[in-house]
Amino acid sequence: MPLPPAPTKRAARVAKEAFNVTADTSKRAAAAKPPVIDLDEDLPSTVATTIAAEPAASAAPARSRNKTSGSASAATTAAAKQLAQQRAAAQASIKQSPAVKPAPAVTAATMPVATATPVPTAAVAPATPSQPTKGKTKAATTHKKRTQQSCLFVLDTNVLLHDPTSLFRFEEHDIFLPMVVLEELDAHKRGMTEVARNGRQVSRTLDALVDAQQDADLATGLRLDASGHKGATGHLFFQTVPLDYKLPSSLPQGKADNQILGVVQALRAVKLGQQEVILVSKDINMRVKARALGLPAEDYRNDKTLEDGDLLYTGSLALPADFWKKAKQVESWQDRGKTLYSFTSPLSGQMLVNQYVYFEAPGEPSLHARVAEIRDKTVVLETLRDYSSAKHNVWGVNARNREQNFALNLLMDPNVDFVSLTGTAGTGKTLMALAAGLAQVLDDRRYTEIIMTRATVSVGEDIGFLPGTEEEKMGPWMGALDDNLEFLAKGDGGNPGEWGRAATNELIRSRIKIKSMNFMRGRTFLNKYVIIDEAQNLTPKQMKTLITRAGPGTKIICMGNLAQIDTPYLTEGSSGLTFAVDRFKGWAHGGHIQLARGERSRLADFASEVL
Repeated sequence: MPLPPAPTKRAARVAKEAFNVTADTSKRAAAAKPPVIDLDEDLPSTVATTIAAEPAASAAPARSRNKTSGSASAATTAAAKQLAQQRAAAQASIKQSPAVKPAPAVTAATMPVATATPVPTAAVAPATPSQPTKGKTKAATTHKKRTQQSCLFVLDTNVLLHDPTSLFRFEEHDIFLPMVVLEELDAHKRGMTEVARNGRQVSRTLDALVDAQQDADLATGLRLDASGHKGATGHLFFQTVPLDYKLPSSLPQGKADNQILGVVQALRAVKLGQQEVILVSKDINMRVKARALGLPAEDYRNDKTLEDGDLLYTGSLALPADFWKKAKQVESWQDRGKTLYSFTSPLSGQMLVNQYVYFEAPGEPSLHARVAEIRDKTVVLETLRDYSSAKHNVWGVNARNREQNFALNLLMDPNVDFVSLTGTAGTGKTLMALAAGLAQVLDDRRYTEIIMTRATVSVGEDIGFLPGTEEEKMGPWMGALDDNLEFLAKGDGGNPGEWGRAATNELIRSRIKIKSMNFMRGRTFLNKYVIIDEAQNLTPKQMKTLITRAGPGTKIICMGNLAQIDTPYLTEGSSGLTFAVDRFKGWAHGGHIQLARGERSRLADFASEVL
């Protein structure tokens, strides 16, 4: 019996004989020995195409509405539904049957059936995009789990020599020390330099950790909190066995830095999937080489007080124009010739003790005051002495701007023991500190003498050893002192006070002592006015050494420009001056002011901005 013609777009136009053929085929398939119904055997291609396209069963009557009768349309719909049910049953039986006979060979007329049969594949296709989604979720979970685990930090030698306590700065993370690091520590421990002292301190720290855990195995790690540092909960590991690594031939194998890179590479292979291995080094070139080799490397950041120098405490705060409107419970009273204000404000949380605030609004009286006290949300402000007026000058020096007035109030306050001044070149830091010191030593006799010191760090090449005594050796470093004393001795209008008028250069210099920082260890200053110039070149350890020399009745003034750091390995964030400003802010007996405008000359002011 010949097959019907090939199907066209109008799949519903099927001859009546086709359904008879389908019925006969169904009977033969049911009577066949295998229980599997082969829909393609003796099946007209027109009907097969209709079955393959699921919407064809419901769309067939709509298409043949104009050219077929209602009975033919109903018969076509019923036949299509029956064949669809048979097809579903056949697919279910195929999945359950372990062995299926191969389909008989088809003729050219049945080829469209093979093209239309991949319906199950289309049904599975939507599941393909879901696989990357699962993988992404798993990766995100793994990353989250990795960040919660402790990391293994491999420390370079320069980190230990820079900060001897760096072993206890990594909190819950573990630390690994390669054998070459211990060799370099042994080579740097000899001498009287700062690096040698740090190397010896690290060696003593390692010895204390080993002695505290004598029964522990070095291969399993030493607890970092065994020596009393409760903040460090990780473990310290030493390199006890050789590690296999392969570095590029262009890197010399005998260099210590390259050996440390090889240790990091080997540890990452051993700890793969278990723990993140990261190199920590102060050497910029070594970090660049590590990243070129695909190894993670970071700088040691625990020595930095601030990441950004712009976040440094300025010591002053501008009050908004609607400050008094929002202030509540405002009270005022007089005490010792000064006016005090008490209030509660939304800005109370931003204020600190000894911080200077100013209110300047058009059409309203200005206010310059100091935060004298903070009780919960209540702030007490105290008005200032106006040192910009001629009757309130300090050794012939008047304040030329708002910040200089704040600084002179701090320098002349006997209740403030520590003052720090920062600012660009020519803002008057040294001149104001020296004038306030002379006024309180010679006029008020509040202090016995002025002690001045500075870090002996040269801008360019060193000129060699200097002859003479300690003061004679420090003479060339104290050019700023000589320049300011020359200005103060001339008077610029006359020095006020009995002692000031009678003072000569010899008398002034007799009250000023120049000391070297190298001999400060163990000293105690009683009733001294100590000026530390160029303090931006000091390390935090040196700053601590100098400040702790203060005895009863001593006042310490730290001055510097953070933009002019000459000490190697020091930045604005790790400078001792930044360290002191950040630690002393909010203390009732300390204060800080950042001077904003230069007053030396218009040339110096313009040069500091454009150069």
